[in-house]
Amino acid sequence: MPTHRIRHALVALLAALTLLWLLAEPSPWPQPLTWFSFRAVFVQYSGVIAIGVMSVAMLLALRPRRLEPHLDGLDKMYRLHKWLGIAALSTSVLHWWFAKGTKWMVGWGWLERPVRGPRPAGVERSYLEALLGSQRGLAETVGEWVFYAAAILMILALVKRFPYHLFAKTHKWLAAAYLALVFHSVVLVKFSYWTQPVGVILALLMAGGTVAAVLVLAGRVGARRKVRGTVVETRRYPGVDSLETVIEMAPGWPGHAAGQFAFVTVDAKDGAHPYTIASAWDAQSPRLSFITKALGDHTRALPELLRPGRAVTVEGPYGRFDFEDGRARQIWVGAGIGITPFVARMQQLARRGGPHAQVDLFHATAQRDEAALARLRADAEAAGIRLHVLVDAEDGLLDGERIRRLVPDWAQASLWFCGPGGFGRALHADFAARGLPARAFHQELFQMR
Repeated sequence: MPTHRIRHALVALLAALTLLWLLAEPSPWPQPLTWFSFRAVFVQYSGVIAIGVMSVAMLLALRPRRLEPHLDGLDKMYRLHKWLGIAALSTSVLHWWFAKGTKWMVGWGWLERPVRGPRPAGVERSYLEALLGSQRGLAETVGEWVFYAAAILMILALVKRFPYHLFAKTHKWLAAAYLALVFHSVVLVKFSYWTQPVGVILALLMAGGTVAAVLVLAGRVGARRKVRGTVVETRRYPGVDSLETVIEMAPGWPGHAAGQFAFVTVDAKDGAHPYTIASAWDAQSPRLSFITKALGDHTRALPELLRPGRAVTVEGPYGRFDFEDGRARQIWVGAGIGITPFVARMQQLARRGGPHAQVDLFHATAQRDEAALARLRADAEAAGIRLHVLVDAEDGLLDGERIRRLVPDWAQASLWFCGPGGFGRALHADFAARGLPARAFHQELFQMR
């Protein structure tokens, strides 16, 4: 399963925060169990979960390369970032309802607020506890209104029809919302938690998240991994509505492995866009190639924007789609523009003198461009790769059955897929149902939102 590591990470995070909260809360199931007694407990629990997962999401927004080996690449980390956002939104809605909705239900006459008893005698609050308590009203107001704004921004991030350039501009304001929610949490988390492990962990997470939020707002994400480049050549492939761009890199690019990707900024106003690198690295000729397909407003404008001589900024490299699994048999499936990591790998293998594994490459495409296919065949021949090209209208759709028929020893192979997400999920389910181990299926989840 391509997402098993990040699934485990999400479950582990939620379980750890829950366990730490249970250790700090003497009465998770108060007696007698009433709406108000449960509300008091649940508001604290949901607050711990919400700010905890938001903090980790903020840390992942920095694109930390050190986590890539553990979470199977930045593409998977972005999927985890998305799941954390959904978890934060869901938990925050419940948190908001129990906090705010209860007050409404009291006003509507649906609930009767219990009478509060006097503060126990002899219990004095520390200066810090009293200071935080004095900010309670402000923290509640800030939390409520920032919740509304953050919920809108999170929903917009999940709507694929919301234009990417607007998403890139609005999504970073979640960092500002996060800073306000840190204030809300510090004031309203039960004071006794701060001397418990749950408080220590929350403090560390919020401190890290605060630093991350400031860096996001300052535009410093990936700043140390950005290198200037200059467009030196472009090639059009009109049959598949694609553009190949060759960029000469300034000193500082660390090199990359075939299958990795980078963020390219052509216009600072439009922001950085991720593209898979379609060339092998050669330090003697420090150039990168990207192949882009006209799928949206930005990519349609690239032929006019990326003229030779145009300065760009490249950030990276990122990703763990590196073909290194130690298997002597591999199957590659590049659907549409998903062929790009395989092009880079074939160039890399050609320079090495051939593949270390027996490889069948399947390229499924809805369109045909003879020049592009000729280059693909030449790369496959130079690398010693067996190539299968299937044009949908001529050869029918590619599926698991066809792959197994053409690769009889498929059960001993690993399968590397890059292309539309739905196709990848269907292919994974098909092969998994026939016994292919989850660890043998590799899929690049090239969706940054």
